[in-house]
Amino acid sequence: MQIWIIRASFTLFSAVFGFITNSWNGGITVLIIAIILVGIESSIRRALMRDVFACLAGLTFGLIVAGLIIYIISHATEVKNATLTMSIALLFSYTGMMIFYRRRETFGLFSLAASGFSATSRGFKILDTSVIIDGRIREICQTGFIEGRLMIPQFVLNELQHIADSTDQLRRNKGRRGFTVLRMMQNDPDIEVEVTEDDFPDVAEVDAKLVQLAQKLDAQIITNDFNLNEVAELQGVTVLNVNELAHAVRSVVVGGEVIQVRLLREGKEPNQGVGYLDDGTMVIVEGGRGYVGQTLDVVVTQTLRTSAGQMIFTRRKDDEVDSNESEDMRSYPRSWQRTSNGPSY
Repeated sequence: MQIWIIRASFTLFSAVFGFITNSWNGGITVLIIAIILVGIESSIRRALMRDVFACLAGLTFGLIVAGLIIYIISHATEVKNATLTMSIALLFSYTGMMIFYRRRETFGLFSLAASGFSATSRGFKILDTSVIIDGRIREICQTGFIEGRLMIPQFVLNELQHIADSTDQLRRNKGRRGFTVLRMMQNDPDIEVEVTEDDFPDVAEVDAKLVQLAQKLDAQIITNDFNLNEVAELQGVTVLNVNELAHAVRSVVVGGEVIQVRLLREGKEPNQGVGYLDDGTMVIVEGGRGYVGQTLDVVVTQTLRTSAGQMIFTRRKDDEVDSNESEDMRSYPRSWQRTSNGPSY
């Protein structure tokens, strides 16, 4: 919305300036020119701004070289030929543009100069509805792992509003949580958030709009939606999936390691208890059915990775200690096993 206020202000100012300098004719002429300029600016792909800077720099360089050559020829030979002058200017200006355009990646200054307009893959990151509702994106941004500016399309906000207005309490709570997360991100000085009005009225699905917007701006999409992930990658759009990131950074445990877990419910199998680590990994504890609601030290016996994530199978550490003690006692002579103090010397 702010960008359109700036465009409207520029157009109005241009019309008033033209009217003051040259009455109605000047006002109308300048107004038309301003509208054309705003239309060109709003329709151009931001990802092309780096290329535009490269071409302008190449054109400037070519004209400077051409001017020097024309100056040397005119003073050395005292020949003033308009056709020759124009040919030299066109030759070097076009050559300069092509050289700078083809080597634009080499000249980092163009990326720097266009940083305020560019939406390259290192610039804008487009958020979809699922990742906003999830909420972890805020913590990820605070860690500094995501660079650049976060873009939230207006049609995503509309979908979030629709969810928040749902008659289903669960969906309504999710929508409100999404707005709370966005408000916290906007108030965070370390996170750059921008709302864009870009839309595709001829496209009905929000996911399809996200893909088209990412293609238009050469941006990346941040999502939790597996289907959107697949569709976007098939169309050449880079996707950052928060769920994949969470799976990648989960703590790795090995057999025999002791971990601490709080049991929340009984397991499906007899005498099992189930708990979860801080990252959401399910922990199944053998012999833990009677300890639901308690925090136990458990020993890892096996890990299993499934499509839904990682599962850790464990047993109570106390069971291992009891087992070891029983084994040690069995190794003693029968006369020693009758006393709790062990053998006497």
